[in-house]
Amino acid sequence: MNRTEKSGNGEGRAALATPTDLTENGVKAIAAALNGLAADAFALYLKTKNFHWHVSGPHFRDYHLLLDEHGDQIDAMIDPLAERVRKLGQTTLRSIGHIAKLQSIKDNDEALVAPLDMLRELEQDNKSFAAAQRKAHGLCDDNGDVASASLLEVWIDETERRTWFLFEATRSADATGR
Repeated sequence: MNRTEKSGNGEGRAALATPTDLTENGVKAIAAALNGLAADAFALYLKTKNFHWHVSGPHFRDYHLLLDEHGDQIDAMIDPLAERVRKLGQTTLRSIGHIAKLQSIKDNDEALVAPLDMLRELEQDNKSFAAAQRKAHGLCDDNGDVASASLLEVWIDETERRTWFLFEATRSADATGR
């Protein structure tokens, strides 16, 4: 493709048509899924850091460090997701507003959240994030995008690990569940 698109300042620029053997429809669908995951990663990262900054109570140190580690893992996904979208010749996230339009993970703007409620909310968010990653992985498989699928496999495992840790941290001491 050798088309020209108008940029925001009115100047023409070459379209983002990175060469690929993937179908145009497949590329668009995969890019949309990866952009959704990137938006959710931003939302989950910020929520995790919010809770990291505001956790309190007798397990403060443990929870504070756990959430810091989780935040680092989530943050490490964002750039590779966006770059993969660009490698596919598509545009990726451009603003906080764009993230807000695409994210499925809900923000938590409460001034005070109990520590166990923080962990339980993050557990559910990570479960949802893993499900979205699996769905995107299936889309990649259906379209022969081995590179995107490969990235997602590692992140699904990391997301499941975070879910497990959050689940175990909120279980009652008598091991009968919650």
